[in-house]
Parts: sequence; C-alpha cells; structure tokens
Amino acid sequence: MKENSEVRIDHKIGRDDLIVIAGAGGFIAGALTRYFHDLGYTRIRAIDRKPLPEWYQRVPGVECLSLDLSEKHNAIQAVEGAAEVYNLAADMGGMGFIEHFRVECLRSILVNTHLIDAAWRAGAQRYFFSSSACAYNTDLQRDPNVRALKESDAYPAMAERGYGWEKLISEMFCQEYWAERGLETHMARFHNIYGPHGTWFGGREKAPAALSRKVIEAIDSGATTIDIWGDGSQTRSFCFIDDCVLGIDQIMHCDRLISTPINLGSSELIAIDDLAAMVEEIGGVKLQHTYDLDAPKGVAGRNSDNTFIKSVLDWEPHTPLRTGMEKTYAWIAQQYADRKAGKRVVKD
Repeated sequence: MKENSEVRIDHKIGRDDLIVIAGAGGFIAGALTRYFHDLGYTRIRAIDRKPLPEWYQRVPGVECLSLDLSEKHNAIQAVEGAAEVYNLAADMGGMGFIEHFRVECLRSILVNTHLIDAAWRAGAQRYFFSSSACAYNTDLQRDPNVRALKESDAYPAMAERGYGWEKLISEMFCQEYWAERGLETHMARFHNIYGPHGTWFGGREKAPAALSRKVIEAIDSGATTIDIWGDGSQTRSFCFIDDCVLGIDQIMHCDRLISTPINLGSSELIAIDDLAAMVEEIGGVKLQHTYDLDAPKGVAGRNSDNTFIKSVLDWEPHTPLRTGMEKTYAWIAQQYADRKAGKRVVKD
C-alpha cells in the first residue's frame, strides 16, 4: 500500500491550464486550492459565495471571486476557460446544521446543476463532485457496531434526509453528463473530513472540532464536565484533510473512476465517547461526560469500506486519528486564544 509520499499522479493538464475550485472559501476546498498552488499550478480560480474577508484561507497568486453559484449566470462566469472544475460548494455543517436546515442543504442541488452544465458548455476536460457518506442507506447505519459501508450500499436509496438526497441526485447528474454528453466526471463520497482551518464554533462544526473546542473551553474556564450530543455510543470514522485532498487529486485523474462514486475516508472507527476521551488526553485533562439525548446525533454508526479504493489506487487515507487530532486540537487552541485576544478567527 502506497504511502502519501509515494503517490505519483498523471494530471493530464499543463501547469498553466485553468483549475476552478468551487467552495474555496470553505474548509476542504480551501485546502485543495492551497494543495494545487503548492504543486505549482499557476492558474487557479477560487470561488465562494462568502465575502472575501470571510474566507477560511486566501492563497497568494490565486484568483478569488465571491459568487453565488446557485445563480446560473455566476456558474457560467466561474468556469469560463476552465480545464478542470472541482465542485465542493455546498451549504452544510455538522449534524446540528444538517438536521435543522434541510432546505438549505437541498438547495445545493442548484449549484451542481448549474456548474456541471456550465462546465460542459465551456469545454472543461473533467469535473469533480464532492459527495458524502450521508448518501448511504440509513437503514444500514442503525447499530454503532456497523459494518463498513461499501459503494453499492447507496442503493436501494434511503439517504440522509436533505443533505444525503442532495448528494445522491447530484451524483446522478454527474453520471448522466458522462453517459449522455461525454463530460468526464469523478465523484468521492467524503467520510467526516477534519483538520486545521475548518469550522470550530458557531453551529456548523463537526465532532472533532466541536469536542476540541469544548475541551479547550473547559480548561480555560475551569469546568469539570463536557457535554456530548447523544449517549456517546455513536460511531464514526474521520478522515484527515491532507489525506482528503490527495485522494481528490488521485480520484480526479484515474481513468478507472470516471463516473464512478468512491469512498474517501478512513476506516478507523471510533465511538464519540472515546473520541472525547482522546481529545481530553491531548489537552491533558480528564472531564466528566454529560449527555444531551435530545441533541442531533445522526445515524448510530458509519464507517468507510476501503476495499474499492485500495484495489484501484493501491492507497487509502491512513493518517492515524490521534495524529490528526493532535494537529487539529493545536490549531483550534491557537484560534481560541486569538479570539480571546480580539483577533479574527475562522467561524463558518
């Protein structure tokens, strides 16, 4: 199995060809923008609907545009001259957001619908869509001791309401644009991506960031407890951001993965209670766990079956959760200190 440093990718485009990245003011797409910039690509157009001062990352030398891609004319403008288009634009967040704002999640269908059509009309060579493990049949995720989900488990369809169905129908758009119109499309189903430069407070944060913040707040305030959403038995796997962006690059440029959804996630399963204990250990504190049984908690268990990605790429995300959480905790601790000092920090 290849280590990250051993991965070699045939990118099939020149260093001066235009790469368009949608959602680049956010966490994953912001990291992807920096990734391609650091590889030496000289023409990158980053798009997000947030005003530029609110972007998570601004990469020097990258063209940054504030555009709402749910509007057709903006999508057309965004992809003009593009060789490759990466669609990571979506209204989403942790379970608190996904369960309470289903209409907003579903409206992301507009972004993909307009963007993929504009990319095809602009003559783009290939198109990437960021899907999600929320597309999987929820009936298979009722037990914390869940078996890992393989790609075929999306059907018969019973996706997470709102966000999951948006991902599933957008995958179908990608498949039909390849089958009917010849636009090369690639799709990755993300499994809980986490790491530095992501949302860590405000309601859209996911469990790794939320638990890190709660532990840091407890240490700062002298509190002895930490509140867990649900009973703590829910299980998840979490994929570190560096593995995610490398995986996107490989998936986008693999001929065997044209029009083929694939898992992009770690297979290291952990209970939320145990994740909280890991964060406490990183922070050097031991807290009593209290449980909010009425809070959004999602499915009982979800893990990534990586059989397919290993067979195709001879690679899988493999950053140990402890390693990634140490980096994430350290970054959030600095953000927390900066916010207390009155400095601007990443929110949502």
